[in-house]
Amino acid sequence: MKRLMFVLTIIVVFTLALSACATATEAPAATEAPAATEAPVATEAPAASGEAAAEVVAGDTVLPREETLYFNGQQWSAVVCWNPYSSNCNNAMAIAQQDNARTIMFETPYMYNMMDGKVYPLLADGPYAWDEGMTKITFKLNAAAKWSDGSAVTADDVAYTWASHVKYNTGTGAANILYVADIVAVDPQTVEVQAVLGDDGKSINPLLVQAYLSSNYVMQKAWTEALEARAAGDAAAFMADVAEDVVYSGPYGKFFSDDTKVVYIRNDAYWGQDASMWGKLPAPKYLAHIIYKDNAAGTTALAAGEVDVSQQFNSNVQDLWLEQGLPISTYLPEAPYGIGASLPTAFFNTASLGLDNVAVRKAIAMAVDYDTIIANAMTNQSATFTQVPRSLMNPTPGEQAAYDKAAVADLQWAGNDIDGAIALLDEAGVVDTDGDGFRDIDGKKLSYVATCPNGWSDWQAAIEVVAAAGAKIGIEITTQYPEWGVYQTVVTNSPLPAEGYDIFMMWSDGAGPTQPWGRIRKLLSGEFAGTTNNWNGNWSGFDNADANALIDAIPTMTDAAEIKAAYTELVKIYLTEVPSFTLMYRPQAFHTVNESVWTNFPHEGDGTDPAVPPLNLTDGYSVAGLYNLTLVK
Repeated sequence: MKRLMFVLTIIVVFTLALSACATATEAPAATEAPAATEAPVATEAPAASGEAAAEVVAGDTVLPREETLYFNGQQWSAVVCWNPYSSNCNNAMAIAQQDNARTIMFETPYMYNMMDGKVYPLLADGPYAWDEGMTKITFKLNAAAKWSDGSAVTADDVAYTWASHVKYNTGTGAANILYVADIVAVDPQTVEVQAVLGDDGKSINPLLVQAYLSSNYVMQKAWTEALEARAAGDAAAFMADVAEDVVYSGPYGKFFSDDTKVVYIRNDAYWGQDASMWGKLPAPKYLAHIIYKDNAAGTTALAAGEVDVSQQFNSNVQDLWLEQGLPISTYLPEAPYGIGASLPTAFFNTASLGLDNVAVRKAIAMAVDYDTIIANAMTNQSATFTQVPRSLMNPTPGEQAAYDKAAVADLQWAGNDIDGAIALLDEAGVVDTDGDGFRDIDGKKLSYVATCPNGWSDWQAAIEVVAAAGAKIGIEITTQYPEWGVYQTVVTNSPLPAEGYDIFMMWSDGAGPTQPWGRIRKLLSGEFAGTTNNWNGNWSGFDNADANALIDAIPTMTDAAEIKAAYTELVKIYLTEVPSFTLMYRPQAFHTVNESVWTNFPHEGDGTDPAVPPLNLTDGYSVAGLYNLTLVK
C-alpha cells in the first residue's frame, strides 16, 4: 500500500486549481440502461432466478460459496462480448469507462475516489504533471504492471490504445478527439498526453484532457494488433469482435458466461499484489453475477443471502434489517441510505405545443409533488428539495459550495406549489378559454404525454406524480411507458416526435472529477442540441448563448471567485428557463450488502483511510474494498 499513500490532490469544485485537478470525459455511447436504474418490476410472486448461490455451477465448476462474491443489479441480460473497444458488449461488470471507471478486468492509469475528490495511481506510478505552458501531461507507468499473459504494460500500449480509438472512431475516440491531440510513448515507462491547443497556445479544455487518465482503459498493443488483423482493418468488425481472447491487466478475467450468469475468476498472478500497489490479491477468488429477471427476484436473493453486493433499487431497504433482522446494510445507516450524487431529470420537448413557453414549463415543474416522489418512488432513498434546494448540483458538500445559494433562492422551488403555478400561468395568459377544464393556447388544449421506459418502476412512479400535477393546474398530462429498446432510440435522436414524448425522463452525471462542470455541460450545452445518437445529455435541445459561453469558459478559469460566479449564473439560467427539472437525488450507485458470508464492506465511518466509496467494489477507488473483505466466522 506504500504507493497508495501517495495521492494527487485534484479539483475541489470551489477552487478548481487547474494544476491540481483530475477530471472525466463522457463515456462511450451506450445502448443499454445505466446500471443504477431499476430493472423491470415483477408481474408475479417474486422468486430468485437461477440456482441457489451455494450451488451455482459455472460450466463444470461448482463455485465454492466461501470463495465467491455474488452481485446483482448490474447485469440484466447475457453478456455480448469482451471487447473493451466496443460500446455494445453489455458486459456491465467488466466494461464501463466513466468518471469512476469499472476496473476489475481492464485498468486505467488512475482511479478516482468520490469520497475525497482525489485520484490514486493504478497503472500509473506517482502523479501526472502538466508542463508549464499547459500543452501536455506527462506520467509514468508502474514498472510492476503486467498483462494477463505476463508481459509488461508499457507506454507503447497506452499510445497504441489511443491511436486505435482514433483510427476506428470508437466512442472513446469520438468523445475525446476534440481535446486530446495525441498520446505518445516517450520511453517504455513514460507517457505524454498532448492537448488540443486554443488560440492562447494552451489546452482548450484541461479538465477533459486530465479526464482521459482516470476514465479510459489501457489495452495491450499486441492484442489490439491481433484484433485489427482479424477485422482486416474494418472499423465495424473491429468493434463487433467478441474478443474471447482479450488480454487484460486487472485482477479478474472471464471464467464463465451464459444467459443465466457471468462469472469472473481472479488472476492469481495479478501484478497488483506487488508491494508498490495493493500488496496482496483481492479476497474473493470468483466474482459472480446471477442474471435475475427483475428487482423483486434480486431482492429475494439478497434477503436469502444469495447476493452479497446489491446494485439495484431495493424498495424500503431498511425493512430488511429493521423488520426482518437480516445482516443487511447500506453505506449510510439512516435515510437516504446512499450518497445522492446523480439527478434523474424530466426533460421537456419544446417542439410540443406550449412547451416552448417558459411559464408552462416552470408551472408544471413547480406543481410536482417531489416529496411524494421521494417517499413513494424512492422510499426515502433521496434527500428532499427542502433539505437540498434544487440547482444543477448534487447534494455532496463540495458541489453545494460551488455556487451562491442566496443569489438564486428566489428562483428555487420545492414542489407542490399549486397556487404559485396557477398564478404563473394566469399571468402569462395561458388560461382555459372554452370551459373544458384545461388551459389552451390559440384554442388548442394543453395536453401532454409524460413517459419513461417500461418496467423502471421508480421512474414510472415519479412520472405518475408529474402527470397528477398537471390535473391540478389545468393541464392534461397522460402517461405511457414504451419498452427501453424503443425509448432509447427515440430520445437520443433529434428531432423528437411532436407527440408521445412531451415530458420524458433521463439521467445525469453523478459524482466525478469534472463535476459539477461535466453535469452542467451535459444538461445545458448547445453542442448536444439537435444531434443524433446523443448519449451525452441536453435531450431537450436547449441552446442558450450565455450558458454555452460560460460552459466553454469554466475549464480554463483559475480564480475561485470567478468560477463560483460562473456556476451561479448557470444555475440562474437553468432555474429561469427550465429546459428540464430534476425529480429526485439518486445514489451514484445503490450499494446494499449482505454480511452473512463476507464482511468488512465499505460503510460510513468504518475507519478506512482513504475512505472506500460505496460503488460496489467495482468502480474507481471502490475496488480497494475487494482487498478489505474477510469471511464471516
